Amino acid sequence: MRYILLVLALLFVPAGLAARETTRPVTVLVGIDGFRSDYLERGVTPRLAALANAGATGAMRPSFPTKTFPNHFALVTGYRPDRNGIVGNAMIDPRRPGVVFSLGNAAQALDPFWWGEAEPVWITAEKAGLRTATMFWPGSEVAIGGRRPSDWMRFDQNVANVQRVNTLLDWLRRPPSIRPAFATVYFDTVDTAGHRFGPDSAEVNAALAEVDARVGEMVDGAAKLGVAINWVIVADHGMRQTDEARVIQLDTLIDRASMVVVEAGPYAAIEPAAGTDERVAKALLVPHEHMTCTRKEDLPERLHYGKNPRVAAIICIAEAGWTILSGPSPYPVTGGAHGYDNADPEMLALFIASGPAFARGETLPVFDNVAVAALLRAVLGLPEDADADGKLADVKAALRH
Repeated sequence: MRYILLVLALLFVPAGLAARETTRPVTVLVGIDGFRSDYLERGVTPRLAALANAGATGAMRPSFPTKTFPNHFALVTGYRPDRNGIVGNAMIDPRRPGVVFSLGNAAQALDPFWWGEAEPVWITAEKAGLRTATMFWPGSEVAIGGRRPSDWMRFDQNVANVQRVNTLLDWLRRPPSIRPAFATVYFDTVDTAGHRFGPDSAEVNAALAEVDARVGEMVDGAAKLGVAINWVIVADHGMRQTDEARVIQLDTLIDRASMVVVEAGPYAAIEPAAGTDERVAKALLVPHEHMTCTRKEDLPERLHYGKNPRVAAIICIAEAGWTILSGPSPYPVTGGAHGYDNADPEMLALFIASGPAFARGETLPVFDNVAVAALLRAVLGLPEDADADGKLADVKAALRH
């Protein structure tokens, strides 16, 4: 009995004692962009499969829209995009007329203005005296509430996956006093291959195998260093095959000058231009083949989307496998995409939790990805955020009892 109590004390140290604890495991959050949940069954990821078999696993339902930035922020805040403020990979805000937040606009993507509506777990941990370190996690390079992780790196796709692994291992190699208690690593290669070649391609399988090898290097490297790790491995969304023959062209419905297409693809966020609300509504808010358009306030409640002022006035959601465009596509439509309704089974994302804090051989039913933040808080000894959308109860079975 004394042994059990000692183990539990090491796993769940109260936040006030965490900064002084030198033997507690490090919690590492690994994000593999675009890793659809069923990719784990392809037989090309033996290291990830081993972690899943030795821990807890299951499929996660992403938040709508099933895009990268909104879901990475949902995973670490516990708040869905409508409440965490990152409502799309591209978005507008009425407080900044004429300005568009987008992945390609660094001046906006790195501006704390966009990220301050919810607190990510690394900020909560830092406030509690826990040292954190982030490798490329979306939002982690921004000063949120005037704070950043103790160690962070600005995203650069040219930094190879091997270098990302070595950075994590360098952090773990530090003396306990300056070693992070919580760290993140982000890999984008599976998502990139999925977009270019489609989810069923040989290129995606190769990307899966490559990332799996890097995960193995992290696991083996941490073991050689003698550092115990609680691994939480997640994806932001899945991936679905698209085709240039399945395109809905908005320009055939209404002239481009009448609207601002904030984002297009599997879903489209559309803001009528000044004085065109009625014209845009008549063109879009009627039945269409392969697409449903709705005023944001009339979206289905299950999407939990449309109340944030950053959500565009009209949201159009394509039928699975179809693509909404306005004019020529800036990228090849043949390949793969995400952004569809989060009820689409091909949008389901990977979840694995393995390490001393987690149950062994546990398979969770499908759960909303916002519960991951609550799980991270529990393992780090941080209090649960009672106001968050994600609840620990949804993933409590993943914890070792």
